[in-house]
Amino acid sequence: MGRSASAYERELKELLQGNPEALLRYGRALEATDRPILQSFGRSPFLVVRAAGSLGFDLVALRSEFAFPVEVKSSASDTIRFSSASGRAGEQLEAHRKAVERVGLIVLYAYRRVGHRKGDPWRIFAARTTPGRGSADLLRRRLPELDRTRDGNAVLRWDDGMPLIRFFELVAFLTARPVVAGAG
Repeated sequence: MGRSASAYERELKELLQGNPEALLRYGRALEATDRPILQSFGRSPFLVVRAAGSLGFDLVALRSEFAFPVEVKSSASDTIRFSSASGRAGEQLEAHRKAVERVGLIVLYAYRRVGHRKGDPWRIFAARTTPGRGSADLLRRRLPELDRTRDGNAVLRWDDGMPLIRFFELVAFLTARPVVAGAG
C-alpha cells in the first residue's frame, strides 16, 4: 500500500524542523560527504506549520531570515503536469503566486519522487515571482523555477529540481554569520 500525500507532507515537515530521527532516515540515502550538512542543518532548523487546505499551502517554514509557503507534490513519475486534474494545480499555483508577491515571499514546491531508492528523493523548486529583496530573493535566484509547457502550463520535472540536501546547504550558506575571534 502506498503512502498518502499527507505522509510526504509530514516527512518534509520533520526534515525541515530538523527532527533527528527524520534526518537520520533521510541521511541514509545520501552520500557520506553530505551527512555533515544534515548535522549542521539540524542545529538551525525551521519552525514548520502544516497549513493544508483548499487552495492553501501545505506547509509554512519559518526562520529569522526566511519564511516560505511550501507546496508538497509527490509522484512515481518524473514529471508532474499542472494541466492535469482539471487544471486545479495551475489555478492553485496562480493563487499562491499572487498571494506571496504582495508580501515579497516566494512559494517553494517540494517534489517527492515516490519509490526513489537511491539518493535524495526530494527536489525543490521556486514558483516564478517578481524579483524581490533580501535573503529570500538571493535564494529565489538560485533555485530552479517551475518549467512551462508551450501552452503555458506549469510542469515539475524532477530531474531539473534542486536536491533537498543542496537546499539545506544553500540556506546555510545564505544565513552564515561570520565568526568573530574572541566573541562569545
